[in-house]
Amino acid sequence: MSGALKRFRFMAILAGVMSLLLWFVDLPIVYLFKIEEWKSEVSWIPIVHGYVYPFYVLTAIQFSIKSRYDIKKMIFFILAGTLPVASFLAERKALQESHQK
Repeated sequence: MSGALKRFRFMAILAGVMSLLLWFVDLPIVYLFKIEEWKSEVSWIPIVHGYVYPFYVLTAIQFSIKSRYDIKKMIFFILAGTLPVASFLAERKALQESHQK
């Protein structure tokens, strides 16, 4: 397994976990339930997600270039980090395709 694939897998899982926390913990508490006491407890989630996602994008670009994927697949990997479960699916797809080579 190449270094680029390992980095992409790590960042895809990390970005996926942070995205799940953002979508299903932070956003409901802040905007849906409006629980004032908990807002300060979850305020770190969007900050960490904001730092993690650009690194995910960079590793997705690096992995796509090293794997010689076309621009469509590169965009797929980048956009997969925006949906809660999609980065996990992209990580699985990348791993399967690397084993086929």
